[in-house]
Amino acid sequence: MNESTRVAFFPDSFLEVNGVAMTSKRLINYVKARNLAFLCVHAGTSTGESRDGSIEYLSLKRSPIALPMDEDLKYDPLFQRHSRRVLRKLVEFKPDVLHITGLNDVSIIGAHLAWKLNLPLVGSWHTNLHEFGAHRLARLFRFLPKKTVESFTSFTEKKILAGAMLYYKMPKLILAPNRELLEALEKGTGRETRLMTRGVDTEMFSPVKRTVSDGTMRFGFVGRLRAEKNVRMLQELERAIERERPDAKFEFIIVGEGNERVWLEENMRHAVFTGFLEGESLSEAYANMDLFVFPSETDAFGNVVQEAYASGVPVLVTDKGGPKFMTEVGKTGFVCENFDDFVKFAVELMDNREKLLRIKEYAREYSLSKTWDSVFDSVYDTYERAIFLRKNPRNDDRSDT
Repeated sequence: MNESTRVAFFPDSFLEVNGVAMTSKRLINYVKARNLAFLCVHAGTSTGESRDGSIEYLSLKRSPIALPMDEDLKYDPLFQRHSRRVLRKLVEFKPDVLHITGLNDVSIIGAHLAWKLNLPLVGSWHTNLHEFGAHRLARLFRFLPKKTVESFTSFTEKKILAGAMLYYKMPKLILAPNRELLEALEKGTGRETRLMTRGVDTEMFSPVKRTVSDGTMRFGFVGRLRAEKNVRMLQELERAIERERPDAKFEFIIVGEGNERVWLEENMRHAVFTGFLEGESLSEAYANMDLFVFPSETDAFGNVVQEAYASGVPVLVTDKGGPKFMTEVGKTGFVCENFDDFVKFAVELMDNREKLLRIKEYAREYSLSKTWDSVFDSVYDTYERAIFLRKNPRNDDRSDT
């Protein structure tokens, strides 16, 4: 890694509460520990500049007409008004490479100014917006005939994905969270694509944080309580467990906020809703789980899965999206092809506590090899590769410059 490389970073999520923001802050910690020159341009509650050691920040306020995208994430159609200010800051900072994280307002400014200044651009894919959009539309139009909704959402998903592929042709290199997306992005954009996984803090998330030992089987979920996370399946699983094991002592620990929380609270009988948690409270909640249930079909990676592993908690995940690539079947958890699989594996591990304990131990061991330092070492290698390709376009057989 070239420690003199100057990086301008444009995260679409930074102050929000989601996996992209968490990963962005981990990158900041990595940079700060190494005293690397770094500019972070992000949306904030006010517009202004600040500095923390080698890291410079430019916070940009969104306008009153910003549109809600998620719990605390918005898109501002007037965000381009900040372009001149950002341009002045980039000219002053003199970055060697620019990094965007998606298709929202902050990254759009970054991509445009990278082109304007002829800077090498790296793009990382964090969110499957095409699948998120399809799930939300399906939820919105659920009163229509099922076939009509499926046809409409399928068409919309394909169009959003096509637009995303066009957008991601701008970066010189792309970072993808799993091999399935890596191959799709390479094929769809023609750009060189590298794998960028995630690390986990194995001190913050650890089995030693557990505070319960009453014999209750605790199923857990951590994340946004929204339709695209398929969280209503948790209620279906609760009902199935009641039928299969009517005398079993169990409960669900559900961590997070979202517009599905009210429905879940009204329809689940064995659930504790903690709301949003962080710090030691979050660590304790994870450690008190026995099995992590993640029904989402849209997550590109799933940071919460690795946090569960670090806490000594095996997982049940779907066969769609990124979490399946982190799951060693029978060792760290199970990949479920359908709802019946979720029920089968949940009941199996309830009945066989020795097997559950073995998987818990292996999940913890698995997490110990997933360090953030190794993740960001490879990200900086990607920055160097992007700089090289900008200076030597003939070495990139995909180059169109």
